[in-house]
Amino acid sequence: MTEVPAGPTTAQEPADPVRQPAIVCDMTDAPDTGQERLAEYARLLGSALISRERTPGAMRWWLRNDEGIEAWAKDLAARENACCAFMTTAVTVAGDRVLWESTAIDDPVAREVLDMMYELPERRWTDAGQAYARFTGGIGVPIVISDGQVTRPATPEEVRGGRPRPI
Repeated sequence: MTEVPAGPTTAQEPADPVRQPAIVCDMTDAPDTGQERLAEYARLLGSALISRERTPGAMRWWLRNDEGIEAWAKDLAARENACCAFMTTAVTVAGDRVLWESTAIDDPVAREVLDMMYELPERRWTDAGQAYARFTGGIGVPIVISDGQVTRPATPEEVRGGRPRPI
C-alpha cells in the first residue's frame, strides 16, 4: 500500500454557512401579551415620537428625551429583542433625543417586519388580531410559543390575551 503524503489541496472546501436566527416571533417567555405590547407602543409613540426614518437595513424612531422615555424604550426594546432574534433593537441617547433603531438579518421577510415596525406610528393597531394576521398571513412570520419541549404556533387568542399559566 502506497501512502500519499498530506499536503495542500487544490479544491476549496465549502465554507460553513453562517447560521442566522429563524424568522419567528417567540412569545413563550414574554411578560406581556401581544395586545399589551401594541398598546404600549401606541402610548410610547403617542407621547414621545418626533420623527422616523427607514433605510434599506434599519428602521429608526426619534423620540423626545423626556424623563423616563429612555428607560421605557429600552425596556420595550429588550422585550422585542427577546422574542424576535432575527432583529436587533438598540436604544441610545443622541443629544436631546432618544434614538430607537431596529435592524434585521438580510432577508426579505425580515425587512418586511422592519417595514411593519416603521408603520406602527401611523397604523396604531388597537387589536393584536390585526397585527397577528399581518405577521402570520401577510408577511409569513410565525408567532410561536413553547409548551415544554414542543414549539407550536400561537393561536390568535394567545397572542391577544396570553396563554393560561400554570397555577
